[in-house]
Amino acid sequence: MNEKQMNLLRNEFGVRLQENVQLANYTTINIGGPADALLIVHNAEELERFIQKLWRIGQHFVVLGSGSNLLISDRGVRGVVVINHAHNIKIQSCNEPICAWAESGTNMATLSRQCALRGLSGLEWAVSLPGTVGGAVYGNAGAFGQDVSCNLLFAEILHPQEKKVNWSKDKFEFSYRSSTLKRSETGIIILSATFQMQPGDTAEIKARMESYKSKRLITQPIGPSMGSVFRNPEKDKAGRLIEEAGLKSKRIGDAEISPQHANFIMNQGKATAQDILNLIHLIALTIEDKFNIHLYPEIQFIGDWDTPEMKIINQLLDMEKKS
Repeated sequence: MNEKQMNLLRNEFGVRLQENVQLANYTTINIGGPADALLIVHNAEELERFIQKLWRIGQHFVVLGSGSNLLISDRGVRGVVVINHAHNIKIQSCNEPICAWAESGTNMATLSRQCALRGLSGLEWAVSLPGTVGGAVYGNAGAFGQDVSCNLLFAEILHPQEKKVNWSKDKFEFSYRSSTLKRSETGIIILSATFQMQPGDTAEIKARMESYKSKRLITQPIGPSMGSVFRNPEKDKAGRLIEEAGLKSKRIGDAEISPQHANFIMNQGKATAQDILNLIHLIALTIEDKFNIHLYPEIQFIGDWDTPEMKIINQLLDMEKKS
């Protein structure tokens, strides 16, 4: 970013603007180069106001929530990174429909627990999700056979042309771990989401949540990771294929394919984004060669990438959009 652009940002945002910030501190895998500029928002109104300003001055930006399910380049991000800490929750249990409203920076697990405390069922599956409401809607996050599309009533979105509107569930055209927002890259920002809930027995709801948490602890690794790296192919599991290909525990630098679950890549200390990318590239080529199956990354790649490995990954992502 040139000095003229930076001065424009300084004039617009004043002391709220941070400069040359390392993004590793804002990702669940503890990896990521510097952002030219960074803004942190604390509620949906502030998110809307800041995004409108950035659009008005024509400044490129990226919005991050919890920093899960993504890999940021070692070179970082040119432009502005907006960290979404908007996490207000409102639960309506007296009138129909019974619903839970949450700002897009709300942690999904937190929302799940708040609903359970009020004896409301529907989001138990999200109790151990590391991501935010906005990211969950964007990628149709799910677990234990359920996902966002099962519960979402509507989401309030900020559109570059249409301004602020409500989108019903159908508008998102959800598919497995995807939505029209993820597939089309429209620039739309999710401000909040409203989920339909059902009354239930608090003890039974909490018991289901404890069961889900226990299963995750048994099957998924603890430590710095991005979550699941690849989408499951139809009628199969990415982790099973990676393990059968003999790649479990494979390391490049400090990046390791988890010995516990092969669809997770762990940062075992000082892994770089390129180390992670090299493992993703190796997995994709190996599975295609051994099984003639294309594994499509579930994670997002953010920032300044220009490597041969990334070109192959981009080809996979383009194939996925066309399939």
